[in-house]
Amino acid sequence: MSLKLTILGCHSATPRVNAHPTSQFLEIKNHNFLIDCGEGTQVQLRKYGIKFSKIKHIFISHLHGDHIYGLIGLISTFRLLNRETELNIYAPKGLKEIITLQLKLSNSWTHYPLLFHELTSKKSKLIFEDDKVEVYTIPLNHRIYTNGFLFKEKVGERKLNMNSILNCSEIEICDYQNLKIGRDFTLKNGKIIKNEILTLDPEEPKSYAFCSDTSYFPEIIPIIKNVSCLYHETTFLKDRENLAATTKHSTAEQAASIAKQANVKQLIVGHYSGRYKNIEDFKSEAQEVFKNTLLAEAGKAFDII
Repeated sequence: MSLKLTILGCHSATPRVNAHPTSQFLEIKNHNFLIDCGEGTQVQLRKYGIKFSKIKHIFISHLHGDHIYGLIGLISTFRLLNRETELNIYAPKGLKEIITLQLKLSNSWTHYPLLFHELTSKKSKLIFEDDKVEVYTIPLNHRIYTNGFLFKEKVGERKLNMNSILNCSEIEICDYQNLKIGRDFTLKNGKIIKNEILTLDPEEPKSYAFCSDTSYFPEIIPIIKNVSCLYHETTFLKDRENLAATTKHSTAEQAASIAKQANVKQLIVGHYSGRYKNIEDFKSEAQEVFKNTLLAEAGKAFDII
C-alpha cells in the first residue's frame, strides 16, 4: 500500500479565494497525520472529505501565521464535536503558550487530552515512533526556529511464498505468522527449512520528507537522502533569488537542486508567492534541474510509491 498525501493548502502568506496557506494530510501505515495548519484548514478538511476523528497527531513546522492560524479553530471544533480522543501536537516551543492563552481567555478548555510535544533542538531528532512508523525533525533555515518532518515506514513483515509453503505438508495456517516475522520452520524429523525459502522480502519501506519554509539549505541533504518523495517550499522563481535569500525562502531551481543532490525519487513543490499568476512556471523551472517534479495544488492527492 502506498503513502497517500493530500494537499489542503500550498500558498504562502495571506489566504485568498483560490489560494490556501500550508496544510497537508498524510496517510501512512494506518496513521493519519496533519502537517501544518494554516487558516481555513478545517474547511479544507471538510471539502476533501477527511474525517476529523482520524486526526490524532499534528506536526507544526514553525510559528508563522500562515502555518498555525487554523489550529485554534480546529482545536475548538473538536471540542464542539465532543471529541474524547487525545490530540498530540508536535511544534516549536511557544505554541503551547499561544493556544493555552486563547483557550483560557475564551474559557473554552477542551474536554479531551491536548498534549503538546515542544521542539527546541537544532539537530534532527526522533519525535514519534511505534511499530510501523518513525518521524524525525528536519532542522531548516528560516527567519525563526523551523523544522521539516521526515516520515519513515519501518520494514514490514515478510511475505509468504505460497508455492514453497504448499510443497510442505507440515506447514499449517497457524505457522504463517511465525514465518512472516522471519522464523525458520522445523520439520518433525528435526530438519530446518530456512525462512528465506518459505517467504519473500517485504516491500521496500517508503518515506516522505516535508520541508517547510527555508532558504536554500544543503545541510538537510543527509537527512532526506533517497526518500520516496520530497515536498520542498518554492516561494519564488529564480527571477527573485535575491528576495528569497533576504526572506529565507527558496526558489524552484534551488528546491530541485536539493532534490537532485539528495537523490530523492520524486519532488513536489509548493508555498507559492501570490506574485506569480501561473504556478506552472514553478514546475518548468524545477524540471530543468530535476525532471520528476510535480506541483502541489489544493485538493490534489499523491500516491507515493
